[in-house]
Parts: sequence; C-alpha cells; structure tokens
Amino acid sequence: MESFNQKEIGTHINIRNFVQDNESSSSFGVLRGLHFQQPPYAQAKLMRVIEGEVFDVAVDLRSDSPTLGKHVAFRLNGETKQLLYIPRGFAHGFLVMNEKAVFSYKVDSYYHHLSERSLDWNDKELKINWPLKVNEIQLSKKDSNGIPWEKLSFFEKSEWER
Repeated sequence: MESFNQKEIGTHINIRNFVQDNESSSSFGVLRGLHFQQPPYAQAKLMRVIEGEVFDVAVDLRSDSPTLGKHVAFRLNGETKQLLYIPRGFAHGFLVMNEKAVFSYKVDSYYHHLSERSLDWNDKELKINWPLKVNEIQLSKKDSNGIPWEKLSFFEKSEWER
C-alpha cells in the first residue's frame, strides 16, 4: 500500500512540507485532545488510523473564519485507511472506539511543548456529541484540564496562513 504520495495529495489540498511523523497507540475509551499548538508553532496535520477505529474531531479556532467554534467529526478506521487533513488553526482530538487503535499523522511544524494547549474536550459551547458515555472516557491529566472555550485565544489569519 502506498500510504503517502505528495504529488497525489497535492491535487486535493494545499500541501505543506511535513517535517515530523507521529504515531500513537491507545485503548478503548482513551480520548486525546482537543490539542493545538500556539503560533508560531501551529501545525497542519495529515492523519490516518492504521489499526482500529477512532471518532476524530477538529474544531475551528480561526478568529476570522465563518466556522469559528464549529467542529467536524469523522470515524476513521484501519480498514479504509482514509486520510484526513486538518489545517493550522484547528484543535484536534480523537476517541478510541474499539479495543486498540494505532493512529499515525504527519505534521508541518515540529512539536514545541511550551506552545502546546488543550481545549476542553467537553465544553458545552462546542456541542460535540461524543459517541461514548462520559464514564467510559479515559483522559490524561493534561486533557482533563483543557482550556474552556470562553478563555481561549483564537488564531489570527496571519498566524495560520503562513
């Protein structure tokens, strides 16, 4: 299987130069996110699930966007191996829907721990309909202490367009 072809992907999205590949393995009910990096370290991501299934969510944080605060959600799985591209200026998270999921993604900016943030995954303003019950969801300390929507600083166009 050819999992990435820059020329082919470039016909669908404004491809950036990816500088880092990441992979995570998580068990049922683990929710990672909603993560983003503050400018100038914002990241675009190209991702897919290698094994298992996840409920994947991206939230628009771009201040001048007509979809600011709105989200999109997809189910990604290891059988279809669909790619999902999330541009800079979005928070991203996923919830593991089966026993184990292996998640792989490319980013166009290096990880910078001092600029990493986590948006409150369950903020009422976001209206995300997570497909598991709250008591089934497992969170890291970082993700259980996400920033509420009302206290978030949004991305200006110059910060996510570069």
